[in-house]
Amino acid sequence: MNNGRQAGTERRRTRVANAITVARREGAPLTASAIARAAQVDRTFLYRHRDLLEVLHTAAREPAAPAAGGPAVTRSSLQADLANAAARSARRAARVQQLEERLSKALGKEVWRTSGLGPPADVAELNTRITLLEQRNVELTGALEEREAELDAARAANRDLTRALNQRG
Repeated sequence: MNNGRQAGTERRRTRVANAITVARREGAPLTASAIARAAQVDRTFLYRHRDLLEVLHTAAREPAAPAAGGPAVTRSSLQADLANAAARSARRAARVQQLEERLSKALGKEVWRTSGLGPPADVAELNTRITLLEQRNVELTGALEEREAELDAARAANRDLTRALNQRG
């Protein structure tokens, strides 16, 4: 009876090993469930036979054989691809956030303007005109003060000359 049980176990072990080899060659999933299904054994069979489970995990970690003439895929190349994809995703997420902020501001301005809460366009133009006129007023006031100072200096010089002439004569 023991010989029959051992023979059955060996047949199942052989089916599991063959299922791992076939799955690896065909690129099928290398999971305990998939291999147990392909070998027509219960999943617990794999967990009772740790050596088969270790073979399965090793096969899952190693890259599949390269296609005829194609480049070899290694774990490090897949990790590099994953890192590049993650960086690209982060850049796109940042760009999306930037565009969302710009859209939000533009929509906010539009809602503010159309709601009537903001100043009408002509008021904004008038405020701009007022600002320009105030700046011009400051410039002209400065020029006027400068000319008044020059006029005061000229009057003082004229008084001094007139006094000097009156004292001579």
